[in-house]
Amino acid sequence: MTLDAGMVEALEKDYASAPISAQDRVMLDYVIKLTKDATKVGPEDHDRLRDAGFDDTGILQITLIASWFNYINRVADGLGVGRPAV
Repeated sequence: MTLDAGMVEALEKDYASAPISAQDRVMLDYVIKLTKDATKVGPEDHDRLRDAGFDDTGILQITLIASWFNYINRVADGLGVGRPAV
């Protein structure tokens, strides 16, 4: 599967104004909040996801995938993966 280059550009520029569904926007709002400070995520965030149509399994999957990417990126950053040697 390939992504439309225009969509990728819109998402990179500002996902909030990208042409995505309301459900995707709610999911991305949650993922960004989780990424910036997971201690600020609470039941109201899960309720918002449920209101957007996600069930508990979907919420768990979103949380696990976002958390894994956050983790693995920090491991790579900490080890200098992808950075030129100094």
